[in-house]
Amino acid sequence: MKHLLPFALLFFLSMQLSFAQEITDKTSSLQWENSYKISQKKSKKEHKPILIYFTGSDWCGPCKVLDKKLFHTQKFIEYASKNLILYKADLPRNKDLVDTKTKETNDVLRKKYNQKSFPTIIIVNDKGEELGVKRGMYMTEYYFPFFKSVVNKF
Repeated sequence: MKHLLPFALLFFLSMQLSFAQEITDKTSSLQWENSYKISQKKSKKEHKPILIYFTGSDWCGPCKVLDKKLFHTQKFIEYASKNLILYKADLPRNKDLVDTKTKETNDVLRKKYNQKSFPTIIIVNDKGEELGVKRGMYMTEYYFPFFKSVVNKF
């Protein structure tokens, strides 16, 4: 019986920790705008630049990694909520993942910013003027100096 007590205690603590992590994951999430026009209005009103994230959500491996290792981190969530308006320009192969109007908007943005590689992050002002760009996948810590340099100039 004495030998079961440490295992029971360990089991109980591990369950508590996993439950606490689950709550944290559910409550901390990003707010990606559904409309680029709304993103522009919010950018102007809140005086924050727009981060446009070009992704192929259902086919781009590096995009999936970036999504998980950058956009779902607490550090990015806190930084973005204070400093950025977020718009995801998804260009999936499965056309059912985005509605027709959003797809058209994303195609226009792709052409406007000469976006050809995935993932791509472009930061713009409310008028759509490019302030900074990062093309491709990097270690996630390399993104924060980029974000800060653009936001500080905004």
